[in-house]
Amino acid sequence: MDKKTIIRTLEKIALYMELQGENPFKISAFRKAAQVLELDARSLAEMDNILSLKGIGTATGAVIEDLMNKEQSNLLLELQNTVPSGLLPMLKIPGLGGKKIAKLYKELQIDSIDALKEACETKKVQSLAGFAAKTEEKILAEIANLQSKPERTAVWQLEPIVDMIERKLLNIPTIEKFSVAGSYRRVKEASKDIDFIIGTNSPQEVREELLNVLPIIKIIAAGDTKVSVTLAVENEIDADFRIVELHQYASALNHFTGSKDHNIKMRQIAKDLGKKISEYGVELEDGTVQHFESEKAFYAYFDLPYIPPTVREDGSEFSKLDQLPSLVTLDDIKGDFHMHTTWSDGAHSIEEMVEACRAKGYSHMVITDHSDYLKVANGLSKERLLRQIETIYELQAKYTDIELFAGSEMDILPDGSLDFEDEVLQQLDFVIASIHSSFSQPQEKIMERLFNAIKNPHVHMIAHPTGRIIEQRDGYNPDVPTLIEWAKEYGKILELNANPYRLDLKTDYLKLAKEASVPIAINTDAHHIDQLKYMDIGVRYAQKAWLHKESIVNTWTLEKFKQFIKK
Repeated sequence: MDKKTIIRTLEKIALYMELQGENPFKISAFRKAAQVLELDARSLAEMDNILSLKGIGTATGAVIEDLMNKEQSNLLLELQNTVPSGLLPMLKIPGLGGKKIAKLYKELQIDSIDALKEACETKKVQSLAGFAAKTEEKILAEIANLQSKPERTAVWQLEPIVDMIERKLLNIPTIEKFSVAGSYRRVKEASKDIDFIIGTNSPQEVREELLNVLPIIKIIAAGDTKVSVTLAVENEIDADFRIVELHQYASALNHFTGSKDHNIKMRQIAKDLGKKISEYGVELEDGTVQHFESEKAFYAYFDLPYIPPTVREDGSEFSKLDQLPSLVTLDDIKGDFHMHTTWSDGAHSIEEMVEACRAKGYSHMVITDHSDYLKVANGLSKERLLRQIETIYELQAKYTDIELFAGSEMDILPDGSLDFEDEVLQQLDFVIASIHSSFSQPQEKIMERLFNAIKNPHVHMIAHPTGRIIEQRDGYNPDVPTLIEWAKEYGKILELNANPYRLDLKTDYLKLAKEASVPIAINTDAHHIDQLKYMDIGVRYAQKAWLHKESIVNTWTLEKFKQFIKK
């Protein structure tokens, strides 16, 4: 258990209570407890007794004890079972918070977006205190905007669902092999559903176990080879499970990973050889079926190199096969240069982050807590930053297998100035400049801010350069091609932020950066040791832009990295 999980649980309980119309003081107690932990710079391991903190009461303390002892909260589970599941999606409607949704549910029994739409159309909502005819009009407009968007779920929303499913499948002993497939495996930014391929010698037992262990609200189909269900998760989503025999597994995985265009090209290659590809194998002219131990063997059968799922897209990948050996892979990564600790808004201490990076075999890493301007993230003042630098250098004495660098994720302020003066920046090994505020400024002002950062001789990298969150916000609309030109001119790094929320820069811009020979750093922006795993999705997303390992800063040797940041 870690502090960040406790904070999120307390905040989630407060939200569910609010939706339930609970006593405001009770709700406030949970939010206050979460805030107390957020503002405390220590990690859980560094606290003598978390329950003795001022602001942790009896009810919140009981939740924390539950989490510490059982890694789950009985109170949260109870609330999740009692609060109608249709209320949570209503939070996506701008202007509707927990209090208003609770009122709509209590007074008008509105328990879903569809029910809300009907109530607005029949003028029932404006009869409630605090609502008016204009409120109804605005709600209807927001619902129309919400429903006009493609029915896709963002990769960051899918990631914990896929993780949950994988944990369930690991505990079914009759499953020999399994893998997520479809667009999620190809690292598309959003998907309509989730696909899994399962290899087993006991299909009936697997089918029954799936129906038993998954959080299902609707069974769409449950045949011998396919189970389709709607999952009861925060964002309801359909999931398809293809159950195949072990000798069919590689072919099925390849087929259901796609894309459609990639599969069409492969079928054409097979047809030219007098063969036919299906999801179960390759059918030969004599009617027999060729099976494969792996996808690598499947491609080799057609004299092709292994083509990673990330680049199986529009068929153009077949004209770039000579580039495949140069694509960056997870094995090439030697360090992570953007992460947070309990000094700002991270869940773990510096030492815990170091140990987690050592476990990954990294040769170097950078600690980059937030700067003073970002108060909401407990950003470091000049004095605290200087103390942190000393702490990092003192900690370095403990290690001979990894080199620690002192950095900062420094805010570019709304007026274009930088959060730290040059006299502070020159004491850091690695400086990240980021925009976290005033996204609505005109593009000219945004570019002025970015230029002030990129021309500063102490700044090494611009992080999450557009500020987007996939399927949720577009960011602050910079002129990215110009930003790439500036990065090339001033010798700066641009980031591919590997957090699934962001994947920023996106692939089109990564390709432009590659053409301009601008170095890219793939960073996790980890606020928790578990988030260091995002390096994997970041690397695979970089493959989609056909980025080669030599253009990725994380693949450089320690000496090359040191030379770059010191020049």
